[in-house]
Formats: sequence, C-alpha cells, structure tokens
Amino acid sequence: MNIETKFLGTVEIQEQDILTFTAGLPGFPDAQKFVLLPLDADLPLVVLQSIEQQELSFILAYPFAFKKDYAFDINEDEKIDLQIEQEEDVIAYAILTLKETFQESTMNLLAPVIVNTVKKLGKQIVLQDSTSYPLRHPIGSMEGSAD
Repeated sequence: MNIETKFLGTVEIQEQDILTFTAGLPGFPDAQKFVLLPLDADLPLVVLQSIEQQELSFILAYPFAFKKDYAFDINEDEKIDLQIEQEEDVIAYAILTLKETFQESTMNLLAPVIVNTVKKLGKQIVLQDSTSYPLRHPIGSMEGSAD
C-alpha cells in the first residue's frame, strides 16, 4: 500500500511492516499505526512515520551509534505491554530534534522509543531511574560520536 509521508513523499509499505503503538506516543495518543522508513544508508537514522497522519513523523537515531555507553532497563510492565520474550527482539531508538547542522542536533536519551520487531509493537518509555540522560543531549558532544 502507498502512504504519504512528511519527509519522503509517497512511499510504498508492506502491511507486515506496520507497528502498533497501543497507547500512541506522548502528546499523540490517537496515533497508533506507524512504520519505520530508512532515511540515509550512511547514517543510523530512520523515520517513524504515522500511516494515519501524514504530518506526524519523527527522525529517530540508533542511540548506541552515538553514545556507546547508553544503557537502560525496561521495567516489567513495559515488557508486558511490548510482549517482549527475548532481548534480541527489541531495538531502541532516540527521537532527534534536528538543528541547522547535524552536530548541533539533539537526541532524547530520557525517553527512548522501543520496538518489538517480532510482535510489531512500539512504545516510547520515559526512563524513571536514569536521571543521567537528558531530554536534549547534543549529538556533537556525545562520547563515542560517529563522524
């Protein structure tokens, strides 16, 4: 099926690639169906695009490519919500806020987007026990930054 996207125009997606965010995303509780679209083969970035609302789209980064020591635990309730059976079934992303230059852009390390790639479920979680991660961490100042 074809969808209209905010950043990439018309894109063909497969039904099996649709992710369900049963609680929506913070601030967007009614948007529950999304798809991950590749953005740039040279960067660890993807687009999280709503298939219900063309204008609702986020640039996500694989945070471990920029901050190798990034780590957090997913609590039991979230594991149940996401139907996580094995750690290998899960991938974490961080929402980016793009600035004039990529190095000035920021990454939300406090509220990662978790995707169960097997069950096709997603959820943005707010890390309760990890105040060391900021909401807006500059990419250019991250340890182990990718060039």
